[in-house]
Amino acid sequence: MANDYFSFKRFTVRQPRSAMKVGTDGVVLGAWFDVGGPGARMLDVGTGTGLLALMAAQRNPTSRIDAVEIDPSSCLDAAENFAASPWGDRLRLFGESFASFRSRSTGGYDRIVSNPPYFVRSLPCPDGARTAARHTASLGYEELLDGARTLLSEQGVLSVILPYEAEKPFSLAALCVGLYRSRTLYVRSVPGAEPKRVCMEFRFGESEPATASLTLLGEDRAASGEYRALAGDFYLRM
Repeated sequence: MANDYFSFKRFTVRQPRSAMKVGTDGVVLGAWFDVGGPGARMLDVGTGTGLLALMAAQRNPTSRIDAVEIDPSSCLDAAENFAASPWGDRLRLFGESFASFRSRSTGGYDRIVSNPPYFVRSLPCPDGARTAARHTASLGYEELLDGARTLLSEQGVLSVILPYEAEKPFSLAALCVGLYRSRTLYVRSVPGAEPKRVCMEFRFGESEPATASLTLLGEDRAASGEYRALAGDFYLRM
């Protein structure tokens, strides 16, 4: 599912330039991840049109959120969406690579969230902007994890959504930098199907991870009740 127009409580995200549209992956992650307590500092890595940062700003009314995006067209979209939102004074956009941002950031983020590129074994597609947004050539998992290790506060949390088959490799890579999985959501398209995506959260320090599942569509192929409960506050039409 992808939407050109995505509703928040008081405004609509528009995406006239970007190669990447608002999709279900970002919506699920944005509605699910732990947005922290009052005054939380958050970082959205690869913000695209600003979806995750905007959802975080709506869900945590006292948070302050930085967003990093390397693609110029997506930056323009995010800048417009941030400015049009009721939360523009709590959102900052950085048009650069994650490596560049990381090199000069002071860190101390309570939450880092990312819908990272995931076509690890696929060939880059002809659309260069779409390739940069979705191919690990632009942001590898190791780079994201190593950056999270240095930028998170001691009690900070990293949240991501990935293809189901990337669950174990990413979790093992996280362990290598001292991040332990604390929460997991398996996402399937229809009842009885194998999971297509997995949302995961990682923290410093080992704990017993909490596990849940989400089915996006019901037998009638309409949005399931559990998906409506999770993300219904964000859709203009669902």
